[in-house]
Amino acid sequence: MSNIRNYREQGGERTVISGELEITEEGKLIFNGKELKPAERQEDSNASTVEALKDDYNHLLQKLKDAGLMK
Repeated sequence: MSNIRNYREQGGERTVISGELEITEEGKLIFNGKELKPAERQEDSNASTVEALKDDYNHLLQKLKDAGLMK
């Protein structure tokens, strides 16, 4: 009986992680050649107009793009 939780399937095209994947401060997560990193915190919106809400939303989208989480 095996207790291996993390493994690479035969052929190497799929890696399964059943435990926790910890990336240390020195490590990087690369996707399609671009480093993924946590997005900057987006403050809660206090917008009182649609225009202000649109601006808050666009700031959020830009932060996700800057973090490599969106194209």
